[in-house]
Amino acid sequence: MSDDYSASSIQVLEGLEAVRKRPGMYLGDPHDGSALHHCIWETVDNAVDEHLAGYNDKIDVIAHLDGSVSVRDYGRGIPVGIHADFGISAAEVIMTKLHAGGKFDNDSYKVSGGLHGVGVSAVNAVSEWMVMTIYRDGRTWEQAYSKGIPDAPLADIGPADATGTMIRFKPDLTIFTHIIDFDLSIIDTRLRETAFLNAGLCISIADEREEEIDTIEHRYDGGISEFVRKLNERRNPLHNEVVHIKGSIEIELGTVEVEVALQWSDAYNESVLCYTNIIRNHDGGTHLSGFKTSLTRTLNQYAQNRKLLKNVNQLSGEDIREGIAAIISIKHPDPSFSSQTKDKLVSSEVKGITEKIINEKLGEFLEENPSIAKIIIEKAVLASTAREAARKARDLTRRKGVLEGGGLPGKLADCQSRKPEECEIYIVEGDSAGGSAKTGRDRRTQAILPLRGKILNVERQLKNQAKVFQNQEIQTMIKALGAGVGNPIIAEEGEDSLTSDFADMFFNVEKLRYGKIIIMTDADIDGAHIRTLILTFIWRFMRPAVEHGKIFIAQPPLYQVARGRQTRYAFSDAERDMHIAELKVGHENAKIGIQRYKGLGEMNPEQLWETTMDPETRTMLRVTAEDFTDAGGDSQIFSTLMGDDVPERRAFIEKYAQEVTNLDV
Repeated sequence: MSDDYSASSIQVLEGLEAVRKRPGMYLGDPHDGSALHHCIWETVDNAVDEHLAGYNDKIDVIAHLDGSVSVRDYGRGIPVGIHADFGISAAEVIMTKLHAGGKFDNDSYKVSGGLHGVGVSAVNAVSEWMVMTIYRDGRTWEQAYSKGIPDAPLADIGPADATGTMIRFKPDLTIFTHIIDFDLSIIDTRLRETAFLNAGLCISIADEREEEIDTIEHRYDGGISEFVRKLNERRNPLHNEVVHIKGSIEIELGTVEVEVALQWSDAYNESVLCYTNIIRNHDGGTHLSGFKTSLTRTLNQYAQNRKLLKNVNQLSGEDIREGIAAIISIKHPDPSFSSQTKDKLVSSEVKGITEKIINEKLGEFLEENPSIAKIIIEKAVLASTAREAARKARDLTRRKGVLEGGGLPGKLADCQSRKPEECEIYIVEGDSAGGSAKTGRDRRTQAILPLRGKILNVERQLKNQAKVFQNQEIQTMIKALGAGVGNPIIAEEGEDSLTSDFADMFFNVEKLRYGKIIIMTDADIDGAHIRTLILTFIWRFMRPAVEHGKIFIAQPPLYQVARGRQTRYAFSDAERDMHIAELKVGHENAKIGIQRYKGLGEMNPEQLWETTMDPETRTMLRVTAEDFTDAGGDSQIFSTLMGDDVPERRAFIEKYAQEVTNLDV
């Protein structure tokens, strides 16, 4: 590093150069697929803003064969007149200047998701090419861009018989270097969520990359009430009616609208999703704080006034929210977020506004529906009783030394380093595979924890957590990871919630002894089952490890393909066939050896290191919170596949069985 730090060291990135230089600041990680798909969200959000303004009722999204995506709305069309300050069309200003757009003018948009004005211009910056087509005032206008730079001025190319805007872009693969293909399932889930949040808006999705092009359409006239029903479709609701709350309060900048839909089921987990101007706030914020506070206060007050609390002095927030599915949607003329990705709403006035509206409207609903109110209170009282039983089970487990360290488990082959950021632990299926992994690993940074057999299915023991903490293999994992167990329900600031009696024993991601927790199981159906059992336990009792990106799935090869001394590994049937064809080139009659790995134990330590454990060559899948959700739902896949409802599980398997490949029986 040079010591010459002077005026010449200061760089100014003009136009969209800053976005291309640091795309993660604007769109998310360009290497894990999040930024790639975020380009679609930013473009769609502009079309949604036209819907919110009352000018657009349809959006068409198409994934094209050439790797590009187009988004078409039927709104007013981007303005095409010359901008007085820049001397170019207003459309070009929007596409090439950061913090430019109509979202800052409350006369054009009362509320908007893309409020900061960097969305579509940021997408333009990271695109190999983009074409903007505008239908406005009876004419069609078009302008093309290359890496954010206009190829030519905006041009009138002919008449138009409709209005709106179409943006078509192809991501620049020099920026998106790892995941470069759009995933239709991710697109479908996100846009279905968008349709739920915009009652009456029709969103169509087509994939031209498939041989048979099917168009998926989402339109939900019931809005977020239908969204809640979707979240609860695999659960048993305790009441048929979805509680729908709506209200608004005037502030200096305009009107803040609050819309909430909620319904309780017999599930044990809560699904509360937050949105501001249709944008998902993954980390919640002030609207979530207001919701929690008002929900806890209103239900406690109702229950106490009617003497419905038996053997319970007060219900905690987590007791009341057990089994709830809720959507909180806020419309704000000028919201503030903690970051450009809008993951957390920080507008302070929203908390009080949300509290006031929910207190009033929910109170009215409870008064008018006493039978439903009684069911909700009884559910919360049972949750409180179960929480006390869980506390006693934890206390018993703690006295036995499981949660207090008490030394590392004997079967753990620990690594030499004590720096969590460079350490990783492999949770391995069986002693045989564990032996190969122990021999082949990098002893300095890689620890091996072999588990015997299949761990307890914790999904079926959420009522009786004592069995979870008493399971030997689960105790072994808890000791090895060294970060405690259980997911804390952290009260938002000002929330009326009781403090947990065992908060110091909750899982703390900062105490993890390893920076990566890698699940390594056989590439067969038993291995997949064991992996799912481990993931179920981690999600239900160590969820912050997933949310902080600590959990990975190793990808061992399915085949070894060899000709003489040439050896290659294949992770799919297609890759196997490709290697066979390559090894036969010039030697059509050559003898090709093919070994199918049914278990990790079939690999010698060198092979396991080379294919699955070497950081320089291995492939791993990071487990994210989104992997457990469907249209924002909370881990419904676990409830279906690991729960007690056998007919539901059978129906799920029958529905998706034909989509499964490489199934070992």
